[in-house]
Amino acid sequence: MTAVKPVDFVADRRWWILALISASAFLAMTTWFSATAITPQLTEVWHLSPVQGAWITGAVQIGFAVGALASSISGLLDVISLRKVIGVSAMIAAAANLCLLFAPSVGVLLLARFATGVALAGVYPPALKLVSTWFSRERGTALGVLLAALTLGSAFPHLLSALAASLAWQAVVIATSTAALAGGVLIVGLGTEGPYPFRKSTFDPRHIGAVLQNRPLALANLGYLGHMWELYAMWGWMLTYVSAGSPGLGMGGAKAASLLTFIVVALGGIGSILGGVLADRIGRTATAALMMALSGCCALTIGFAFDGPLWLFVAVAALWGMTVIGDSAQFSAMATELSDPRYVGTALSLQLSIGIALTFVSIHLTSFLAENIGWRWSFLVLAPGPLLGVVAMMILRRQPAAKKIAHGLR
Repeated sequence: MTAVKPVDFVADRRWWILALISASAFLAMTTWFSATAITPQLTEVWHLSPVQGAWITGAVQIGFAVGALASSISGLLDVISLRKVIGVSAMIAAAANLCLLFAPSVGVLLLARFATGVALAGVYPPALKLVSTWFSRERGTALGVLLAALTLGSAFPHLLSALAASLAWQAVVIATSTAALAGGVLIVGLGTEGPYPFRKSTFDPRHIGAVLQNRPLALANLGYLGHMWELYAMWGWMLTYVSAGSPGLGMGGAKAASLLTFIVVALGGIGSILGGVLADRIGRTATAALMMALSGCCALTIGFAFDGPLWLFVAVAALWGMTVIGDSAQFSAMATELSDPRYVGTALSLQLSIGIALTFVSIHLTSFLAENIGWRWSFLVLAPGPLLGVVAMMILRRQPAAKKIAHGLR
């Protein structure tokens, strides 16, 4: 019998580990938009104003930004076991999400969403780093698969809301909390770091200064900011946007709007995988620029299909859903490749924290425009983000340090 070479074992096992990490991340991330998917029901129960409704999503964004920034400053992900951080954080997210059932006031409701965001900052960045320890090559594809799982997790509450429209909103909360708990148990029990670990570091707040002074990484982060300006405002308001356009589109009922929103967001999973495969073949900066160019065009044109025909609206929304997230994994991959190996966790957390913090602005600016000019043209404000991202990618592509990206593919 021929012995199996260790490298073959690693190559075979890494895809199983990727599936494990992705499954855990998917289950945990269902809590991100759990309340957003049931905003109409929460608005009725709590008599929420439009501003308070926006805070249901915004509080999670702020919580994530605070949690990721704290992780970046402390260097947590460069010191502590990634498996334990992900597992414990997923369990905390499950508990915070479950608090929606017992909140005695709107203030506590929003605090619970904030706590969910803080906890998810301990799931997303370390999952990116953990996957990277298993993939030296094909990292773009691997992170694309992980982002696909995170995207499906974000979309899942909309599917639950559509399929369980006749049931109490509490069912969505219980289901997503249970999923997050299961994800935490799964990663703690079976997760492990791979054969390409990054060098361990010690706690030193000055590490964040080293990350900020890395100019090629700053360009990658600038591209990420352009991407994030668009992403979460689109995800967070798509259900409301579809609902507002339903009369002209000939769609009836909240169930149809939730189902279409699920499809649009979930298609980002396909976009993430395609973006990862493409990045490992033509380069990360080129792929990110292409995705942002397409998504920016969708932000500019979807208003023209607001009143139909339905097929045109669905086509633009579907393309937007695929491309708006299709580049996200590549910014994370660039952070792992352009940063000092000792500070990869810090670099990832910092990138995500500033990106998520920016989404709070775009989310509220979109709702402000909707209140003043209507929903039809409210998404126009998102287009400058991907345009900025395209410019940043083109500049980064010409930098000498770009040779570190994707083993020279840039």
